[in-house]
Amino acid sequence: MLAEDDSRNSTFNDSIFYDTRLLSILKHGNNHSTKISELLRTLEEWRNKYNISVIKECNRSDYCSGEFRDFIVAYNGIHGYISLLICLFGTLANTVNVAVLTRRDLAAAPINRLLKWLAVADVFVMIEYVPFSIYRYMLLPQQEERPYAWAVYMLFHMHFTQLLHTASILLTLSLAIWRYIAIKYPSHGTSLCTDRRCSMAILISFLLPPILCIPSYFVFTIHEEVSFDKTATKVASKVYYVDSTNYDGHLYQLNFWVHAVFIKLLPCVILTIISAWLIRVLYRANSRKRILKGYNACPASTVINENGNVITRKVPRRSKAEKRTDRTTKMLVAVLLLFLLTEFPQGILGLMSGALGRCFFKRCYDLFGELMDALALLNGSINFILYCSMSRQFRTTFGQIIRNRCAPTPRASSHTELQTTYV
Repeated sequence: MLAEDDSRNSTFNDSIFYDTRLLSILKHGNNHSTKISELLRTLEEWRNKYNISVIKECNRSDYCSGEFRDFIVAYNGIHGYISLLICLFGTLANTVNVAVLTRRDLAAAPINRLLKWLAVADVFVMIEYVPFSIYRYMLLPQQEERPYAWAVYMLFHMHFTQLLHTASILLTLSLAIWRYIAIKYPSHGTSLCTDRRCSMAILISFLLPPILCIPSYFVFTIHEEVSFDKTATKVASKVYYVDSTNYDGHLYQLNFWVHAVFIKLLPCVILTIISAWLIRVLYRANSRKRILKGYNACPASTVINENGNVITRKVPRRSKAEKRTDRTTKMLVAVLLLFLLTEFPQGILGLMSGALGRCFFKRCYDLFGELMDALALLNGSINFILYCSMSRQFRTTFGQIIRNRCAPTPRASSHTELQTTYV
């Protein structure tokens, strides 16, 4: 066996060093007429001839392997169509949110202003994601070339969506803190939750993301690579793609720590604490409601005073303001919990990518990228359903808009014609 292996290796090595085309190209390498594409084509044919497989470093890693990986890969094949449907629905739904929340009876409340700008950020994310989804998942797989213009757009898409999504995170965090202050300190709510501070919170939510995302501007750049088509001619072409400049560099590590900790996990931890406190408040309100319902079985209680007179006392009912406060709190808790379900996994994957390095990023973060995008888009699209199901004022205003749009305009021409007749 050893002799056979040695003779086989000897034949393989002889074939390598006596390949006439390869030797000719190497011998005349200084000749300007010799093109680099010819050398690469020869090497590609030589690799196929001797059945040499190229094993990338991270392919040997066991990160995110098994049947679950196959399921995610299968989903990635249909992600383009699913994300396109979500974006079309989300764009329409958030446009309606903006139209409703800018009405005079709703725009005065600071919390509605935060919800309005949250819808604006989600609208721009989804509008931009539509051409990306069509080209990336429907048109690009059918072609061999990866033009430079595509790489430029991919770099813009990466930064644009990250900036606006970070703004959405900060707006959601402002929303939770705003509601916490309003319920925790009801007597100071009007002095703490002012319109000026609401405007400052909105402004900071849009100005802070470009500062937090500064490391990613320098980490990801456009790279160039030579690829061969699958035909027999093996035509070489340049492929452009976006990737990190140095996976082992300090800037790359800093970018992932900032993105995972300060943009994802820290807001999620704060939102978890606030959401737990709000749920506790709702639980106490529901307990009080059940007690009042028990008392309402006997709507009035009789008490005999010292003089022997019978006095009837009515059990106090919850005011409309308290009921409205509970409905608003329930709606915001639903928004926060949905946000946490989509953002916590991204933060954990980003943190592990920064800690475990390039192979975990390539094998896991890239694998779950499409699924995380779909969850984030779904999170921004479903708010309209939450508002309609939990806010009576939102439903009423939305119904008025629909009726005003669909109702026929009154004809003024008949009255005008009557007047002109008399003239």
